[in-house]
Amino acid sequence: MKNRLLEKDIGKQPDSTILFCVLILAGFGLVMVFSASYISSLETRNDAFFFLRRQAFWVVLGLLGMLLAANFSYWKWRRLVPLMLILNFVLLAAVYIPGLGIELNEATRWIGVGGFTLQPSEFSKLALVIFTAFFLSKKSTDINNFWQSSFIPLVAMGATFLLILAQPDLGTAIALALVTAIVIFVAGIPLGQLFVLGALSCPLVLYLAVSEPYRMRRIFSFIDPWADPLYSGYHIIQSLYALGPGGLFGVGLGRSRQKLYYLPEPQNDFIFAIIGEELGFLGALTVMLLFFILIWRGLKISITAPDAFGSLLAAGVTSIVAVQALINIGVVTGSIPVTGINLPFISAGGSSLFFTMFAMGILMNISRYSRGKGT
Repeated sequence: MKNRLLEKDIGKQPDSTILFCVLILAGFGLVMVFSASYISSLETRNDAFFFLRRQAFWVVLGLLGMLLAANFSYWKWRRLVPLMLILNFVLLAAVYIPGLGIELNEATRWIGVGGFTLQPSEFSKLALVIFTAFFLSKKSTDINNFWQSSFIPLVAMGATFLLILAQPDLGTAIALALVTAIVIFVAGIPLGQLFVLGALSCPLVLYLAVSEPYRMRRIFSFIDPWADPLYSGYHIIQSLYALGPGGLFGVGLGRSRQKLYYLPEPQNDFIFAIIGEELGFLGALTVMLLFFILIWRGLKISITAPDAFGSLLAAGVTSIVAVQALINIGVVTGSIPVTGINLPFISAGGSSLFFTMFAMGILMNISRYSRGKGT
């Protein structure tokens, strides 16, 4: 009955600030993807516009998805939770099917049909957020009882975590765990339980860090990249070489030196370094400010949402952007060890861009029912 009454608010316009931030970041991403890739794309593919065209396709697809989600009542996602959870595990398992899974750089993270590819782990983040928000917002859930509340979402997250880790993709697996933990925290888990979970996670994180030689090398290169400048420390050093000369105003759009085969795949995980080099500190600061505004509006929508499900869902989809942006910028600036996480809306990529924009559409839909003023 309550949901039907709240449907009267559907005439309310979605949060325009979120829309503008997403459009600016996605549009800026098109410019920077082209700037970072056109030289290497011309030489390797004989097509300077290859990455630009592909990014533009996903931006358009993402905008359509965002528009659809913004006009799809967020309460209806609760009915789709079982389907999304099943689809999550089916897609993650599908990467290991011969002829369907795609292996690249010793990692099997994608499934492909014809010329279309999909990274299931990007869908996993959204699916787990919706499931966790739904489960913890049920009236029958006693948040103070660990076994009746946080345990089930943690089991679903743990199973998804292991499947993503096996690809292997530790960065995305950690991002998934952090996003799930944020939703559980927002739901009101007692601090004692949160402390115990954090303490129990430390040995697992330590084991994952030392279980693979390449992860150990990344940790040591984070501590001292100059100890191995041509191998394990190469990415960090080249990224800092890009940020340093950028200064306050940058060397100029399109004039990056590090994209000339020094910084590998500059249009992807390290595109923020190219932004800092070409547009300087002010350009990088502007990008961070846009993310800050987007996250602030998302948290405000979470606080003013009309019900617990909307509040947790808004916090979850906002944290997807916040966690990815924080990890990516941290890696590029040498603040945390190297891991492969895209910069939301800006890095070249299809699945990540689409599902992140789709998630912003869900956030915009929740804002249409907000009870607060000025949202």
